[in-house]
Amino acid sequence: MVHALDEIRRVLVPGGVLIDLRPLSDRWLVEVHSARETRETGRVTDLPLGLQDDNAANQAMTEAESKGWFVREREGFFPLYYAWDSPAGMEEWIDEEWKDFIALSEETRRATRSAWASSDADSRVRVKVKMLIARWAKATD
Repeated sequence: MVHALDEIRRVLVPGGVLIDLRPLSDRWLVEVHSARETRETGRVTDLPLGLQDDNAANQAMTEAESKGWFVREREGFFPLYYAWDSPAGMEEWIDEEWKDFIALSEETRRATRSAWASSDADSRVRVKVKMLIARWAKATD
């Protein structure tokens, strides 16, 4: 990843900006949400590969900063919601698309199914992902 950051630095115009936008493993919340209420039903389990990816990206940015390639101007976090019409849709997505990064415990699966079954007609199941956004300025050469 450091090589990619070096290439970005090489082609980025003077005064250019690098935006670091990515999800961070953080035991994301699982919720059943409707217009009337939001009920937390559990958290995902972070798997080693996701944690390793976060660590590698953080180390690469730290190395690029220490080499004087970029200067961090701002950093913040915001939630990004993935939503499904049913617990089955969420479970299928996680089991297929995120299987290497997060998992759902049986307890969270049961709690989510139960909350959804007794919720309002407009209820959806969602996962609240923690997103990082950081603005890095290209350091002057």
